Amino acid sequence: MQTIDTLIHARWVIPVEPADTVHEGHAIAIQDGRILEILPSAEAETRYRAESCHHLSEHVLIPGLVNTHTHAAMSLLRGLADDLPLMEWLNEHIWPAEGRWVSTEFVRDGTQLAIAEMLRSGTTCFNDMYFFPDVTGHVASSAGMRAVIGLIVIDLPTAWAANADEYLHKGIEVHDQFRANPLIRCAFAPHAPYTVSDAPLERIRTYAEELDLPIHIHLHETESEVTEALKMDGRRPMQRLDDLELLSPRLMAVHMTRLEEHEIERFATCGGHVVHCPESNLKLASGFCPLQQLLEAGINVALGTDGAASNNDLDMLGEMRSAALLAKAVAGRPGAVPAATALRMATLGGARALGLDDKIGSLEPGKEADMVAIDLGNIETRPIYHPLSQLVYAAGREQVSDVWIAGRHLLKERALTTLDEQAILNRAAQWQGRIRIDA
Repeated sequence: MQTIDTLIHARWVIPVEPADTVHEGHAIAIQDGRILEILPSAEAETRYRAESCHHLSEHVLIPGLVNTHTHAAMSLLRGLADDLPLMEWLNEHIWPAEGRWVSTEFVRDGTQLAIAEMLRSGTTCFNDMYFFPDVTGHVASSAGMRAVIGLIVIDLPTAWAANADEYLHKGIEVHDQFRANPLIRCAFAPHAPYTVSDAPLERIRTYAEELDLPIHIHLHETESEVTEALKMDGRRPMQRLDDLELLSPRLMAVHMTRLEEHEIERFATCGGHVVHCPESNLKLASGFCPLQQLLEAGINVALGTDGAASNNDLDMLGEMRSAALLAKAVAGRPGAVPAATALRMATLGGARALGLDDKIGSLEPGKEADMVAIDLGNIETRPIYHPLSQLVYAAGREQVSDVWIAGRHLLKERALTTLDEQAILNRAAQWQGRIRIDA
């Protein structure tokens, strides 16, 4: 028998790749943080002797969920300004609060709160866009969380930088700082076409090509964004990015609720990725992303929660279900975005958008052992005819029992192993007191 680090037996294993596959009574063997083999449990018992062995008799084991659009530290602003249009929400509430409170301490505490929430809901990798990305990277790495940290660029001065030159200079320093970190990657993160001028966008295109980094941007989020862009120079935002040669396989375009047929066709030819945030779009009444049309055009679509200030949670299981249900209503077809497609968007779709699909996003030998166990033995998810459908349409984040990242057990029977839950709660309460007084 071969001695290995970890052997996990589960009632069902859903690897995502190959598509529509569900293994019953299987086990996953893990060595040095990677998946060694997926095989029937009975066979695994005779082949491997594990230092750590887990028997999950009522659970489904899936790849870790990839939250492809977050503003993690904004968890400290959860519920601060609800039920408002996007620009009023930003201009009159969120940006003033950030101007008053954003600091290294704010980003550290908000990111810890967000990572704790994400781990407890099955997310093993997140793609962030926020200030002080160096702090976000250190917090994630310390917790054992996988992250792509956004090198934020915006024309406006903030606590992080005074102008586009400083944002870019600091961003490249952050990239260099985490270059050798196995859990942390970087992406350029210009906030949006309406907050970043042409010259910084052109430099970002050049730097992204030189450093081989993705570009993460809000695009076509609302009707007013498109209308104002047309008033400014007669071009829709996506056309402006195209003229700047930013439409490419590096681009992750977030929201994309206002698209015309020719724009969908153009985006498909450029090889870019769309990050769909259905619950944030619904809450801010931003519009409906034409998800089924994007998929039929061959566009890779990932899922994100957006920040907890506009969602108001970081629950990717909930996001997956919302995406599937909303797509059916928008397309007018119950067969639009079936359960397997929704799960793929939440896992391999996100990994592909981030350029990490060779490492994560599916359960395959050789990939990183980023995995989530979800207990389907509860009243709420019985009986079970189709485990994959049950996972997407019925399971809740409270049923996430265990999470591994690179083979490390970060959530064990609902308990965080690398983060101090009570300390995080205490700091969140302190921030609530400060921000409420200021408001």
